[in-house]
Amino acid sequence: MPETGPTTESTTGSPATRRQMLARSGALGIGIAFTGALSELFTGTAAAQNLGHSGYGPLVPDPDGLLDLPKGFRYKVLSREGDPLRSGEGPVPSNHDGMAAFAGRHGRTHLVRNHENRAGGRVPVPVIDGLTYDPEGKGGCTALTLDHHGRVLSERVAIAGTAVNCAGGPTPWDTWLTCEETEDKAGTGGYTKDHGYIFEVDGADPRRTGAVPLTAMGRFQHEAIAVDPKRGVVYETEDAFERPFGLFYRFLPEKPLGGTGSLRAGGRLQAMRVPGVPDLSSIQDIGARFDHIEWVDVPDPGAAETPIRHQDFGPRGITHAQKLEGCYWGGRSVYFVSSFARSAEGSAADHYGQIWRYDPDRRRLTLVIVFGPDTDVQLPGESPDNICLAPSGGLMVCEDGGGAQHVYGVTRRGEVYAMARGRQNIGTAEDPEWGEFAGVTFSPDGRTMYVNCYTPGTTFAVTGPWRR
Repeated sequence: MPETGPTTESTTGSPATRRQMLARSGALGIGIAFTGALSELFTGTAAAQNLGHSGYGPLVPDPDGLLDLPKGFRYKVLSREGDPLRSGEGPVPSNHDGMAAFAGRHGRTHLVRNHENRAGGRVPVPVIDGLTYDPEGKGGCTALTLDHHGRVLSERVAIAGTAVNCAGGPTPWDTWLTCEETEDKAGTGGYTKDHGYIFEVDGADPRRTGAVPLTAMGRFQHEAIAVDPKRGVVYETEDAFERPFGLFYRFLPEKPLGGTGSLRAGGRLQAMRVPGVPDLSSIQDIGARFDHIEWVDVPDPGAAETPIRHQDFGPRGITHAQKLEGCYWGGRSVYFVSSFARSAEGSAADHYGQIWRYDPDRRRLTLVIVFGPDTDVQLPGESPDNICLAPSGGLMVCEDGGGAQHVYGVTRRGEVYAMARGRQNIGTAEDPEWGEFAGVTFSPDGRTMYVNCYTPGTTFAVTGPWRR
């Protein structure tokens, strides 16, 4: 296939026009520069029909010291680390991370929530017969069932014995794919089995899915996934901490869109090659476009001897990126986040976050958003992490960095606003730190935003005038 260099989308005028500070959020000085590709982000989605054009106003300090929200919004704490699980199986595990909401019967909502516990996890996921992969794994998922008033009806273990369950993503058949962000093998950290897999979890009936690793989808430091609802292709991000950095993958199932259990039938794992671009951080021009993206078969998806990102992809190599994190499907494309890149740590260039869009119909990759430092965009924190579509239009973005932590909204017009600010100080007066946000998602009817505070683990339900 011919190699092609970056081109620039022509739908919104000159690059100088696109690269502008479109909004600021109070005194924080948050701004994002966008390309015309952003206007396509929501094409074909329900969100495109009810787009908000600005934020919801300044954040109001919470007298209870947990969560600041705009006027008219309110929150409810659904679950907190250390409290008893309603099932009686043990305490609510720690390190709340990725999450998704699914419609249940009789107006109910099923929330499936990751717990990113490592070998020394503070509050491990309780070991449950039939739902445990490795008894020495401290991570896993819990599932909450809410009634149509948002009240918690049940809370229980959905999978146990996994490790470092970071993010994941929903499937078109309403299950959750939870991702292990580790490559530890049996014998490391006391584990009795190899880790680094994806597991399927049914929040309504966890015993239907059990604790079976989807080995064909690769063994690496998984972060998130997104499923093409038309083809059944699963896209996967890798959050590798050291060079060579992670890859962007796609999994071609033998039985695409076959419902629960179909991914166990196996398939082919491939990694993305952007011709002429060994490191995505080197691309800094918003709107940069690459056609004829290549997909290369992974030599050993199970990484029996060599981690995938170290494997030999031929003389032309493969494309890497530091901190590949959030991933979701919107319209006809998959979007994925490179949370940050630091040249001091081995990246080709510095940035505080990129959002990329891959259109499989055109085999086209486009850089949609860049967060500083060498663009018009400057963030006080470190980087974007989890992202999701909002029912009022635009994105919700979880911040993962230093200082006070926020959930930011981004409208289709490119305006940025603070939606929530965490108040849970986990540091000291001399060195304050706040628990990052993760797992932002919306109820099936779009009336409630659910979001986790990573530590101390807390799950919030936020309601208010979302469609204003």
